[in-house]
Amino acid sequence: MQTPCSDYRETKGLIYFARMLDKIRLNARGQLAAGYFVGVDDPTFFDARCTRFLRIDYDELVDRTLQGGSDEEILDWWFEHGRKPNDEEILIWNAFLSKRGWRDEASADLQLTKEQLGWGDRADVQTWVDLHEAEEGRLEDKA
Repeated sequence: MQTPCSDYRETKGLIYFARMLDKIRLNARGQLAAGYFVGVDDPTFFDARCTRFLRIDYDELVDRTLQGGSDEEILDWWFEHGRKPNDEEILIWNAFLSKRGWRDEASADLQLTKEQLGWGDRADVQTWVDLHEAEEGRLEDKA
């Protein structure tokens, strides 16, 4: 089983998109590690937020992703069929996503998840992206 790439991996300046595609591909091959959310059933999860931001149907994205191609080619397809944000909108998206859980309405859920993982005192895990990085071994525990 595998973990997906980092939320921070950029595709044409946009963070998270590559991770969503990575989860789609791994899941289709039966290689996605247990516990990963794939899809848009929960509107607060990043896949759902990303598909709404770019205004495209998740199932269409899955179909297109499984046809093959690079992340950049798939994002170009998305821009043609959904929405192509401008540079400022991408900046706002990246800032929103990378800070989710830090001093916002998602903070309590993040803290609860940290406590469930035994990481309640980890000051280095301040956002959901930090949590993903820590869970996948890309963020060293400094607690």
